[in-house]
Amino acid sequence: MLNVAGELSGDSWGIFTFLCAALCNLPALPALNCTEELGPGHSIQKTYDLTRYLEHQLRTLAGTYLNYLGPPFNEPDFNPPRLARAERVPSATVDLELWRGLTDNARLAANYRAYSRVLCSLRALDAQGTAELRHRLGHFCSSLQGLVLSIAGVMSSLGYPLPAGPPAQPPAQAGAAATNDFLKKMDDFWLLKELQTWLWRSAKDFNRLKKKVPPAVVTLRMEARGF
Repeated sequence: MLNVAGELSGDSWGIFTFLCAALCNLPALPALNCTEELGPGHSIQKTYDLTRYLEHQLRTLAGTYLNYLGPPFNEPDFNPPRLARAERVPSATVDLELWRGLTDNARLAANYRAYSRVLCSLRALDAQGTAELRHRLGHFCSSLQGLVLSIAGVMSSLGYPLPAGPPAQPPAQAGAAATNDFLKKMDDFWLLKELQTWLWRSAKDFNRLKKKVPPAVVTLRMEARGF
């Protein structure tokens, strides 16, 4: 005979009571937690992305600044030889095979030193030009400062010490070397040109480096959890 809804027979009550007792006395069940430990690969990917972003940003900034400098600096085919005195920024024009033959530590240290000095020189330009140009320079300098810190983070995550080297040149001295307006503009032109090459090569460096470094480690952890 079927039970009416809402009513339980004696056997049903017995089964229900047994199940409740069993659930209350179950041992603690292990819970599986998945934790991702961010290794050097994460820092390298972020640095690579920032380098590519700065490449894009520089194209806009360079166009605005070269127009501010005027002819012949803003002419597409203007490509003067680099003056021996324009040494405030390390030259990025080196043999590619020689560069690739360096250790990862040596390349990272060279990038860190170069961008530290470029940042110092760019800040010396910040007081020049229109309000729009000053705004773009300030924004670019903030992004470049982030790249310097990001490279330092990559070196730290790989166990490399930051390069000691000489301190970056103060902004006041960076602009004082020019003896006339044309040579000063020539220095600014080469500053942007070298920075463009550094960013292009750095993007390739970090792209190769992230392929050499193992991906983030996923850790599985068992935790006991009861009712």
